[in-house]
Amino acid sequence: MFHKIHTKHFYAIAVLSAMALISSCKSAKDIENVSGVSAYITMPDKSVLLEKTATFSKPAADHVQLTINPAVKYQEMDGFGYSLTGGSALHIAKMTAPARTALLKELFGTGDESIGVSYLRISIGASDLDELVFSYNDLPKGQTDVNLEKFDLGYDKKYLIPVLKEILAISPNIKILASPWSPPVWMKDNGDTKGGSLKPEYYTAYANYLVKYIQEMKKNGIAIDALTVQNEPLHPGNNPSLLMPADAQKVFVRDHLGAAFSKNNIHTKIIIYDHNADRPDYPISILDDAKAAQYVDGSAFHLYGGTVDAISKVHEAHPSKNLYFTEQWVGAPGNFKKEFNWHIENLIIGAPRNWCKTVLEWNLAADTKQDPHTDRGGCDRCLGAITIDGDKVTREPAYYIIAQASKFVRPGSVRIESNMPKNLPNVAYTTPDGKTATIIQNTSKETQTVDVTAGDKKTTITLKAGAVATLVL
Repeated sequence: MFHKIHTKHFYAIAVLSAMALISSCKSAKDIENVSGVSAYITMPDKSVLLEKTATFSKPAADHVQLTINPAVKYQEMDGFGYSLTGGSALHIAKMTAPARTALLKELFGTGDESIGVSYLRISIGASDLDELVFSYNDLPKGQTDVNLEKFDLGYDKKYLIPVLKEILAISPNIKILASPWSPPVWMKDNGDTKGGSLKPEYYTAYANYLVKYIQEMKKNGIAIDALTVQNEPLHPGNNPSLLMPADAQKVFVRDHLGAAFSKNNIHTKIIIYDHNADRPDYPISILDDAKAAQYVDGSAFHLYGGTVDAISKVHEAHPSKNLYFTEQWVGAPGNFKKEFNWHIENLIIGAPRNWCKTVLEWNLAADTKQDPHTDRGGCDRCLGAITIDGDKVTREPAYYIIAQASKFVRPGSVRIESNMPKNLPNVAYTTPDGKTATIIQNTSKETQTVDVTAGDKKTTITLKAGAVATLVL
């Protein structure tokens, strides 16, 4: 498995692979064809897990032709990663220091034995994968605090902030997206953490609450790069949660949040929607309002409803605004073949091909019982990308789903044009170091040999049925 292969083993594999390739080549041209090319393969049956291994050969007329055009550029990528939920932070924090350090280096480092996670999503206050429900301004029933004099990061100081600081020591440039699940209950019309709506008379107070959150996190050395206005605003069934229809979100951003950010010199990006692809009309309706749109960087999506190509409708309506893919879960116990195949095709390949600058899987870590989660609506079947049992770490489907991209498609990579042969979904990038990284999935039931051309770079790779390869040349 990838995480157990040490540098010396990689070196041995590389030497053996090079000898095998050279012995099978019939001319110097064939050797040049594979020179400087690497491919990391994962098989849905787990026989190979992100291993630097591949079968290269000579081009032929009957091969599948994959043509990449680096001259045609699309969006620049911000990164690939996970939600560091409160529960994830709890499990990581409770590991012994050496085990925790090793795990965080594996996840967030950029060495040979790391997967290079480059983007994180965290919750503002509790999400439904915390051990308790809280905000930063919880008060006795009947009290209010519009001046936020009792604001305190509270529970997040216990696990989340310390873990984030350790991550930032490893990856100082990692980008962090923050999303609220619910405002403080005294701001809501139902007085409950679950469901309800934000009272209009507290729009300004809540905007200031979000400003104060960004300011207080900065004091702790944590820069919030972007903020979504509300997690899943059309799903008030989680605990915590909030119902925020498009008209309400438009008014909140246009008349309160944008102004509060400007007044306080907050440069954190404002991202709207943060829900399923079946409702592209939600963000479009907000962006159609020029006064609201001036404050909005872009829109975020999940894929529990709709199809990934619907995200492009927002780009078509407002091409100057960015798009982000911010959440998708893997259900416990986790069918590796099913989850890996679907997530690679729809998220790792599909979301960037529909203009998304990020791809984030849901929770980074859980324990063997999928704990913690809140009562009255917390997810009790959300499988972490890793399962933590003391210091023991089990790498689950989402670990490999993200790793297939995050290790190679570094922040600043630019998506470039590539054709889509039948049964060969793919997405290609020019990386900051000038290489071409292409994620290719063989969705057919047969082995396919593919001639890959990227400008003046060429190679030929053979992929078994179901194989996913990240090809770097």
